[in-house]
Amino acid sequence: MSKIERVEIHAFSFTVENVGLGAHSNAGVGNLIHLPGAKSTPTRFAVRILCDDGAQGEYVTHWVGTPSTLGQIQMLAPNLIGRDPEEREAIYDDLKREVRAYDHMGHGALDIALWDLAGKKYHMSVARMLGAFRKRLPTYASTYHGQEEPGGLDTPEAFADYAQACKEAGFVGFKIHGWHNGDARREVRNLLGVRERVGNDMYLMIDPACQLRTFLDALYVGQACDEAHYFWYEDPYRDSGVSALGHQRLREKLKTPLLVSEHVRGLEQKANFMLQGGCDMIHADPEYDMGITGAMKIAHFCEALGLDVQMHACGPAHRAVIAAIRNTHFYELALMGPGMPNMVPPIYTCGYSDQPEDLGQDGCMPVPDGPGLGVTYDWAFIERNRTALFVYGKP
Repeated sequence: MSKIERVEIHAFSFTVENVGLGAHSNAGVGNLIHLPGAKSTPTRFAVRILCDDGAQGEYVTHWVGTPSTLGQIQMLAPNLIGRDPEEREAIYDDLKREVRAYDHMGHGALDIALWDLAGKKYHMSVARMLGAFRKRLPTYASTYHGQEEPGGLDTPEAFADYAQACKEAGFVGFKIHGWHNGDARREVRNLLGVRERVGNDMYLMIDPACQLRTFLDALYVGQACDEAHYFWYEDPYRDSGVSALGHQRLREKLKTPLLVSEHVRGLEQKANFMLQGGCDMIHADPEYDMGITGAMKIAHFCEALGLDVQMHACGPAHRAVIAAIRNTHFYELALMGPGMPNMVPPIYTCGYSDQPEDLGQDGCMPVPDGPGLGVTYDWAFIERNRTALFVYGKP
């Protein structure tokens, strides 16, 4: 039996060109814009779990590399010392309780690293361990937010041009993240214009990311989604995507399916939200929702109800999970924009990529099939760009 004797958390940064904040002061991912000549320096963190028998698991975060998440993972990591790394269910339950007063965002990376450890120990891919049957995942383009500054996604016409380019590149769908000011009329012009440009043979989705100001704004935009036959309508207004009653009322008045609960954390709360009628589809994420263990619980809950689930964002853990789920549709390549790379860390040495130029000719991304998550990390890059190191357990 393996026993965890050391957990490492490596915080690091990297540079992305031509992406900046513009007038925004907050470096949240939703605030990034196309800004030629700018350089952004996002931070992420890498997790490494080491056992007394040499077993080892790793994971590098894509979208949860925030100071808040880093604080939570520092709270949780010491709880792994001395544990059997294969007892993932018990560990999941204990870690969930440990951060019950917080949002659980530090949990996912540790659980994913435990799955990677098990896969490497038994020379199996995590996808295979989950029972995966998909080898390639239909992929949609998920945009950065619209910007007020000239350039990038600054007008409905720019969104339409980019949607057409993504269609020509082979993406099976296109999801709009609109502007931050919550102008419902501009959002409607935008979503109708994109549909008119790409025609009826491309899946279209819209995610205002909780920027519409009121319930009636959300209803107005949703009625346009009905008119334009959008595939789903996501997190529309400023309840922050957590008001089951408000979304239940919205669902009653719209035909377009509502995809909500990205900001409702974990199995129990998502189940409550769904059962109260707050959405048609659940949104889940291995990084956000307590790991691969948590994401699979959510997927199976949706399957039990005969409903669909959609995985949020991208990464090797996300691909493994989607590969094993029947009741889901696409892989989200988040985020994309003209002249804007996807701001995921450049830490893979195995050819793995979540950059739009690496989409397959079939409109799909491959599911890694090597041991564990099936990827290899550039630890020299991580250590060279490290900003902090936290070690728990054996020195």
